[in-house]
Amino acid sequence: MSKSERRVGTVSRGIRCPIIRTGDDLGAIVTESVLLAAESEGFELRDRDVIAVTESIVARAQGNYCTVEDIAEDVKNKLGGGTIGVIFPILSRNRFAICLRGIAKGARKVVLMLSYPSDEVGNELVSLDKIDEAGVNPYSDVLTLAKYRELFGVNKHEFTGVDYVEYYGNLIRECGAECEIIFANQPKAILEYADHILNCDIHTRKRTKRILVANGAKVVCSLDEIMNAPVNGSGCNELYGLLGSNKSTENKVKLFPRQAGGLVLDIQERILKATGKHVEVMVYGDGAFKDPQGKIWELADPVVSPFFTDGLIGTPNELKLKYLADNDYKHLSGEELRSAISDSIRKKDADLKGSMASQGTTPRQLTDLIGSLCDLTSGSGDKGTPVVLVQGYFDNYTND
Repeated sequence: MSKSERRVGTVSRGIRCPIIRTGDDLGAIVTESVLLAAESEGFELRDRDVIAVTESIVARAQGNYCTVEDIAEDVKNKLGGGTIGVIFPILSRNRFAICLRGIAKGARKVVLMLSYPSDEVGNELVSLDKIDEAGVNPYSDVLTLAKYRELFGVNKHEFTGVDYVEYYGNLIRECGAECEIIFANQPKAILEYADHILNCDIHTRKRTKRILVANGAKVVCSLDEIMNAPVNGSGCNELYGLLGSNKSTENKVKLFPRQAGGLVLDIQERILKATGKHVEVMVYGDGAFKDPQGKIWELADPVVSPFFTDGLIGTPNELKLKYLADNDYKHLSGEELRSAISDSIRKKDADLKGSMASQGTTPRQLTDLIGSLCDLTSGSGDKGTPVVLVQGYFDNYTND
């Protein structure tokens, strides 16, 4: 390698920004923040850099909020206000509890059906070991609250210390609704208790709704069909409703951002005018990865990235360097090996799907991979970096 050759590959930088409020010109703020960071830290923007903006500040700039009362009215109008089966919610004070408050206010009685041993994104109600010890088959057995307590007692979440069974039950009753809790994993189990159903699962919602309708449910709404239009002048999300929402205040929910395709193009154009560089831009939410300790799968948003520029469409098309080194060029070393691998990269096919030399590379959407990197970079607390600049992501071993 010469001294002028690049020694660094992908770099991910959290970009500090002002606190965003409703009505702010987010395109201008993001652009200025990235340019000021480049000046301050002494780096330059390059073509195909990625500027990623967290969904939270996009929704805040849009003023995309609704209240518990808005949710209650929408639920009552769509599900009748009587007994409602609420099935497969995730266990989260930030993500679901405030939505449940609105749901309960829109019903006379809630039959809450929790999946077990964990929710959809991996939050445990009870360990698999305890399930095995009790001789319970979670794929077929329906448990009442009394049976659950008899078998498993009180189980507090490993990270939050909350007994979500008790917490959700109390919350429903505090909102003036009767509450019955059962545990099951087959959607049709709820039909023994209610025929007006709100299915709250995220990534399996279409299948759940299909099963419920096929088995005789009178009314079925998925969570993406609640707050999918304004209620009393509220915010909404036409595609995802309450999915992707989280707590703003004790009475208000921040919804997933809507109609932000223009924002990513605006930022892209502003950067081009300011620097002459063509960057890609995306809005990102939860990354898609799993915690090995708590077994939580991070993706509580309906998608990692709801809006992005066209250069982020598709999946990586990469060769596995160690495969080439250990197989095709196992007889080479040093500069000969480097030269041979570099030549293979330059000549690689436009689509390597099925190629042995691409096995072990990550076959996921670019937006899911980059969004996960950005989510880990920005964090979810007080870092103050709701914008992330990713440089060198599209480079390979041959780029200087």
